[in-house]
Amino acid sequence: MKAKEIIQSLLAEAGVSLNGGNPWDVQVHDDRVFNRWLSETELGLGESFMDGWWDVEALDAFFDKILRANLEQKVKRNLKTALFILSTQLLNQQTKTKSKQVGREHYDLGNDLFKSMLDKRMCYSSGYWKKAENLDEAQEAKLGLICKKLDLKSGMRILDIGCGWGSFAKYAAENYDVEVVGVSISKKQIELGQQLCKGLPVELRFQDYREVKGKFDAILSIGFLEHVGYKNYRTYMEVVHRCLKDTGISLIHTIGNNTSVTYVNAWTNKYIFPNGMIPSLSQIAKAAEGLFVIEDLHNFGPDYDKTLMAWYARFIKAWPQLKELYGQRFYRMWTYFLLSSAGGFRSRFNQLWQIVMTKPGRELPDCRIG
Repeated sequence: MKAKEIIQSLLAEAGVSLNGGNPWDVQVHDDRVFNRWLSETELGLGESFMDGWWDVEALDAFFDKILRANLEQKVKRNLKTALFILSTQLLNQQTKTKSKQVGREHYDLGNDLFKSMLDKRMCYSSGYWKKAENLDEAQEAKLGLICKKLDLKSGMRILDIGCGWGSFAKYAAENYDVEVVGVSISKKQIELGQQLCKGLPVELRFQDYREVKGKFDAILSIGFLEHVGYKNYRTYMEVVHRCLKDTGISLIHTIGNNTSVTYVNAWTNKYIFPNGMIPSLSQIAKAAEGLFVIEDLHNFGPDYDKTLMAWYARFIKAWPQLKELYGQRFYRMWTYFLLSSAGGFRSRFNQLWQIVMTKPGRELPDCRIG
């Protein structure tokens, strides 16, 4: 059977046609794409889109359909992909040296890009859309929800691991009269975050989380566990345990995987988040075993779909001002990133969890407020 026939048959299982009339149908511009998809799987799928070999009117809907049909598991992986997966199992991809790569290659892309795409507080993680009508409201609601779950009180000292541009730190300091220490491995995030938090009791550091010392009343990470890596989940928990007061509360806000893996797909690893991976519940629970009581688990994965689509709309609107700096290939790469991610959450292939933890023996916190 020819490569085109194989691809056509697989897509049909997901209700997707080649050169069809539906917004999720694939429009093929170069017939070499079929061999590339089969031989290079997810890497070939993404790179051939970046190269302009195919298009889809609604890329988010396309990914929603193919992920629901589990097509990724039906395409045989090639040797290159198998070797990549093996390397993630043998080597620690998130050492102190390697962990800084994602800061340089992704978060340092340019504050102009992220200012254009994100909300006014520059939150680079899912908003909370339960009562929100727009992106700004959804992100404010997310930050407020986290503060309530952490039971913040005036005078507390908080640690924000992976603080980004200081969006949580600024919000918490302004609204709860707390002191916040934030750490990030992105120099550009820290530089802008320090400007945004000027005059507030906020200290933002360019620092690896493993180097943090001191005691805190609450510790959180928002969209950071995806960069920790399964070989370091226990280390992350040990750092939080060491730095958290016995009466404190910790919260993890993370994308979640339905199954336990040791890698992120090869395209995402190469172009978006090098050395990252998405944790499963069992991996998180195992890492926390003996150190923490998991008090609450809140899943609002579909909210990330809405967030990503809002980011995409803002990115498209800002593109005329950005295109001279980034170019057409970046445009297609970023479009693929945002819309494939939206499809991943819409299909429930990925989840979004907030996990509240305390040390054993602490009184039950009032954290079930989602």
